[in-house]
Amino acid sequence: ICPDFFVGQEAWKPSNDWASFDDWLKTRNASKIDIEADVILKYLSEQCGAKKIGVIGFCWGGAAVHHLMLKNPLLKTGVSLYGVIKFFEDRSSLLHPTFFIFAEKDDYIPLEQVTLLEQKLKQNCKVDYEVKIYPGQTHGFVHRKREDINPQDKPYIEEGRKDMINWLNKYL
Repeated sequence: ICPDFFVGQEAWKPSNDWASFDDWLKTRNASKIDIEADVILKYLSEQCGAKKIGVIGFCWGGAAVHHLMLKNPLLKTGVSLYGVIKFFEDRSSLLHPTFFIFAEKDDYIPLEQVTLLEQKLKQNCKVDYEVKIYPGQTHGFVHRKREDINPQDKPYIEEGRKDMINWLNKYL
């Protein structure tokens, strides 16, 4: 299920000017998704019979995964791909195993933020987690469209996708 956490507001497009990203973020709060998440989880468990539910998110959605892993007891695991760390940089007591994927050359999420996240997780987190930085990659590398893939990046893209699936299989 791909929920509309923006409640009808426009999603970020790769063609948008990154200089306007912070303004876009001000109208979308990754910690204000609990009502929508609860409805989806209720549907999956009651109507579909789901026993183990995981969540994946990219960029803003990665931040949403971080939020849900801090708060929602019904989820079993999550994968946050280049999630915007600054939303939750002071919170690291995850409830569920979480895999964080980052790009070494991400213009929006500096490696200093990733290092700080790792330090806080090491200090405060009591569940399994992993933070992985993929060398030479930029923001959005795992979900690039086939026509946008640079041949030298393809092994890292495939590795990121495989790592994500392996993490989900481990906990679901």
